[in-house]
Amino acid sequence: MRQALNSKYHFTFLKQFTCIAVAAFVSGSSFALPSDRNQQLSLVADRATYNDRTGITTYTGNVVIEQGTMKLQADSIIATLNSKKEIQTITAKGQLAKFQQQIDTNKGLARGEAQQIVYNADTGILTLSGKAYLYQNGSSIRGDSLKYSMNKGDVEAQGSSTNRVQIIIPPSSSKSFPGARD
Repeated sequence: MRQALNSKYHFTFLKQFTCIAVAAFVSGSSFALPSDRNQQLSLVADRATYNDRTGITTYTGNVVIEQGTMKLQADSIIATLNSKKEIQTITAKGQLAKFQQQIDTNKGLARGEAQQIVYNADTGILTLSGKAYLYQNGSSIRGDSLKYSMNKGDVEAQGSSTNRVQIIIPPSSSKSFPGARD
């Protein structure tokens, strides 16, 4: 009887835990390719914990989450839920936490990395802190911290006196410039 009760509790816990993981990353991928939302979610970590009272889910140890073109890698990821069990924030930390995702079919993968990446579900703002870097289609931006609005596409970069903001924009291949004899 006790074994059946433990098994039932374990199944319920796994079901809740999986629902939270899926909710976390489906809501986070709403700015990506529509096909990403229809892909299976794969989450691998050395350890996972969930606290129903606080609404905090923690994944630690070489965490890798993939869904379609979205991939997130970190040493640890903490997802915080609000009282309605909806994602409030997702925080990824590591030597360098990394993410990639194809946001538009006409553009290549958007890639980023930082020591800490925080996604705020209410505002749609992704904040990269500590050795922050974003790259897509040959353009890149680097700084101490970057804020990226998933809703508007705005980027705000901050540097310091020792580590200034660096932006690289490739030349446009579609433009042709007149020659001296044209």
